[in-house]
Amino acid sequence: MTADLLYLTVGVSLLLAVVLPAALHRHAVSAPMVLLLVGTLIGLLPFTEGLLEGPIGEHGFLEHLTELTVIVALMGVGLAIDRPLVWLSLRSWARWGATMRLLVVAMPLCIGGVALLGWGLMGLVPASALLLGAALAPTDPVLASDVQVEGPTPFDEADGEVDEEDEVRFALTSEAGLNDGGAFPFVHAAILLTSAGVVEWGVSWLAWDLVGKILVGALAGTAVGWLLAKLAFRMPAPSLRLAETGEPLLALAAVLLSYGVAELVHGYGFLAVFACAMTLRSSERGHDYHVRMHESIERLERLLTLGVLLLLGSTLTNTMLDDLTWQGVVVGTALVLVVRPVCALLALRMKGRDRLGDRCLTGGEELATAWFGVRGVGTLFYLAYAEKEAVFPGMEEVWATAGFTIALSVLVHGITATPVMRRLERAKDRGDDSAARDAGDRVES
Repeated sequence: MTADLLYLTVGVSLLLAVVLPAALHRHAVSAPMVLLLVGTLIGLLPFTEGLLEGPIGEHGFLEHLTELTVIVALMGVGLAIDRPLVWLSLRSWARWGATMRLLVVAMPLCIGGVALLGWGLMGLVPASALLLGAALAPTDPVLASDVQVEGPTPFDEADGEVDEEDEVRFALTSEAGLNDGGAFPFVHAAILLTSAGVVEWGVSWLAWDLVGKILVGALAGTAVGWLLAKLAFRMPAPSLRLAETGEPLLALAAVLLSYGVAELVHGYGFLAVFACAMTLRSSERGHDYHVRMHESIERLERLLTLGVLLLLGSTLTNTMLDDLTWQGVVVGTALVLVVRPVCALLALRMKGRDRLGDRCLTGGEELATAWFGVRGVGTLFYLAYAEKEAVFPGMEEVWATAGFTIALSVLVHGITATPVMRRLERAKDRGDDSAARDAGDRVES
């Protein structure tokens, strides 16, 4: 009977995952909100008692489930971004200026802020406090879909190169694609802190964990993406050109190959997957094969997200919140409402407005970009990974605080995503109309 109820519950949840994204598109309710709520209700059912052990089930299973979910999402993010990033082009890097400041300035500030709160307010040891900060720092590529770009845009070669028009969605999407790999060095720093002093590992961490592994991961992903792009678009035999056969499973192969290669050469696999996706996307940028690959990845991501949210929601009501303290509530609330928005806004305003051709981030767009720092699946992976590698005192409280923060982020950002993005779109439309009128007046004069 228990197995039958589980099948029924998962079936209903899967139906919700299929129906909700379209049904809730124009309402201030996101699909992750509803799925997390379903998970919390599942955790209250009598037949789920005892099924989950530890703070969030079996850590080995959780680590691999969240790992797969994140890398699939990163492939989708990389394929969805229309704006290219050319390594040797200063103009290209300038178009990614907001993203880089969110990554290089805002994320370390968030890590430090949460780590200080975890140490000073929650009483965590430095290693556990740093782990909490690093795990909660990245903007999640899985749960932030409501404020990210929708997908790759085919274009006519005669019209020039596709570029993003929505600066907020681009900044949040590209940030989510890059900062999972960017947070990993700080997770490794927390692991090293459990067994060695700062002086002992500081130089090697800076040289290898912070710089070397990032470069290795980016290069590995780029190389795999280049080879797969050649296979998809440039093979001599038409039967071997996958873009012509339309087989979208190349995207899944790219996920696993890039991640596996990067991990084997000790680079950051998350960064490699995103680099691979961006390299694939840069080949024949306007080809509608990218749309097919993105659609297949999006479906798989939705299914995996369903499993993670159900697991998280059921664990919240089953075991996790038993270890939540008021200090953890304060830390999680401060991150979502204060730390992330303030740090991101400071980073975005370091150089004033981003001049991108004839476009720039307005003040309202900067506020929206700073606000939507969605926390999610990557946090769960980092905690499961770190707990496998080392012993961290106070991990029950760390897990509970992280779970509460993710739930709060899903709720707060899910409610605000639709109205905020609509308001930005209306403001942009008014600005376009004003620009058109000004241009007309100049022509007449």
